[in-house]
Amino acid sequence: MKYLKVKILVDIFFNLRDFVSIFLIIFIFSCVSKKAFQIESTPEKAQRGIASWYGSDFHGKPTASGEIFNMYEYTCAHKEYPFGTKLKVINLKNKKEVICTVNDRGPFVPGKDLDLSYMAARKIDILKTGTAEVLMQPVGRDYSYVRYVKYSPIAGVLTIQVGSFKEYENAYRLKQALSWKYQNVYISRVSLKGDRYYRVRVGKFTRYEEAFDLAKTMAQEGYEVIITKYDEKEI
Repeated sequence: MKYLKVKILVDIFFNLRDFVSIFLIIFIFSCVSKKAFQIESTPEKAQRGIASWYGSDFHGKPTASGEIFNMYEYTCAHKEYPFGTKLKVINLKNKKEVICTVNDRGPFVPGKDLDLSYMAARKIDILKTGTAEVLMQPVGRDYSYVRYVKYSPIAGVLTIQVGSFKEYENAYRLKQALSWKYQNVYISRVSLKGDRYYRVRVGKFTRYEEAFDLAKTMAQEGYEVIITKYDEKEI
């Protein structure tokens, strides 16, 4: 009888030991798995932000990069990424993702960090909600967006022209986009052969080297720039 009691106690001890071991293994594995998931879900250079979308109101109009906006293409607007940047955008609520190309600037609304085209927004299901918290991860760049600096063979006071439009609205949108990062952005008005044009320009330089340094930076970012004569006809 005494032997039987001892055997029962030994069995209970080993069973408890096995149970504790299994519990510790499960606990450690769950911690490691959770840590691994957290690392995987926050890739290097990725940023969290709020995404919105734009569509028919801007369809067919020029973007800040000079491309015509097509709401049915996978593109997006961001205030800082160079044009041509490929962004993987993940909707953190439903885990749906899309890869789109930055070809515009914006959104210029407090609390919003990214504007998706209609097609890109549909891919991650934010058309109805209007906005969503997303993860933005650069995954490459289309270097065809990089431009060369053009210049007119002139002397005197210089400026950098970034765009010329017949519609003031388009010029104003580009000015707004440029003003987010650059100083002394202005619009000048000119009439040529009976047509009126609104030119978006940046800066006033007395030295060509100064103008070229800034123009080169803007061309690398993806803007179509030309160094030309400064025009006093600012509006």
